[in-house]
Amino acid sequence: MIRSDGRILTTHAGSLPRRERLVAMLVKTSRGEEVDGAAMAAEIEASTRDVIAKQLAAGIDIGNNGEQSRESFFTYVQHRMSGFGGRSERPIMRDIVRYPSFLKMMAPLFQRSMVDLLHAPKAIGEVKYVDKSAVEGECAETIRILNDEPRKFAEPFMTAPSPGIIASAMMNEHYENYEQYVNAVASALTAEYEHIVAQGFLLQVDCPDLAMERHTSYADRPLKDFLGYVETNIAAMNRALEKIPPEKVRMHVCWGNYHAPHDLDVPLEDILPLLYAAKVGALVLEAANPRHQHEYRCFKDYPLPAQMGLVTGVIDTKTNYVEHPEVIADRLERAAQAVGDPRRVIAGTDCGFETSAGLGEVAEEIVWEKLRAMRAGADIASRRLF
Repeated sequence: MIRSDGRILTTHAGSLPRRERLVAMLVKTSRGEEVDGAAMAAEIEASTRDVIAKQLAAGIDIGNNGEQSRESFFTYVQHRMSGFGGRSERPIMRDIVRYPSFLKMMAPLFQRSMVDLLHAPKAIGEVKYVDKSAVEGECAETIRILNDEPRKFAEPFMTAPSPGIIASAMMNEHYENYEQYVNAVASALTAEYEHIVAQGFLLQVDCPDLAMERHTSYADRPLKDFLGYVETNIAAMNRALEKIPPEKVRMHVCWGNYHAPHDLDVPLEDILPLLYAAKVGALVLEAANPRHQHEYRCFKDYPLPAQMGLVTGVIDTKTNYVEHPEVIADRLERAAQAVGDPRRVIAGTDCGFETSAGLGEVAEEIVWEKLRAMRAGADIASRRLF
């Protein structure tokens, strides 16, 4: 895992806007409907080439394929693993439903043609990783497209979901208890994690379960119960990462990539000490939005372990405001001061820009403006910090 030696590097949290035609195909696939395989493959390749070229043009140092071939950041595993079927009934995030007038405002969003993350398939049988061809093809295609580009990322990465988010959002109707289920998912994910790293990618494990579930499935339970759940999920993830060096992995933790009050988000200080138990080389955390931008101070009270870096969010992925480069630079300077070493800080986004096909809250052109602003802000911070 590279560091910001001499200048602040830039990255993002994984998902990037998809073309409308591709969104329609992925929504159908998520529902089990027939899609022209050749046409979809061609659309995925064209869309992937497009987002890679645009990342490089925007000045992204550590980039990826934008998750273009995936219907969402986690439900795509139903096509690679056995044991999933039916329909989960997932609770809506508590900060949305506690405000009836806001829920009414959100109604048009739920009417979009998009992949439904609240009603993902559930575990109805034994969960195993049965088809590596998809991850093998995804990695191979990404490498081929990267090789065709005259410009290069300083380091490419690829995302994969955590055992905890799958076990929480794709609900359990097979295993005796949650612990058995999440550990079965972890065992299955080992194949995907190890293949991604073996192909030369930095692995990013997406773990919204470690924060967002506090105001979702744990909304009516004591904090200590939620913290026990966090420990269980990190332990399961660590088992899946057992053969992978920590410096090949970064962990993304978020409070939910949706526009809402977020006034029930668990404070970072409550979970940060537990996050340090993860066998990863860097944390990717929200720090740009109005609810969490003050939490850089947590690193003064709970110092970042020596072996970890920090990808700090300087871009909010839920608003169409384009952050001013000076604002971005200020955020990076504060993070560097809290961590104590600017070389351990990388500029990033709070979350992805289209974590499921059709669910993007930032206009596509503005996504690229935001990423260009991040590069400009990182350059300003670099001149001040180095």
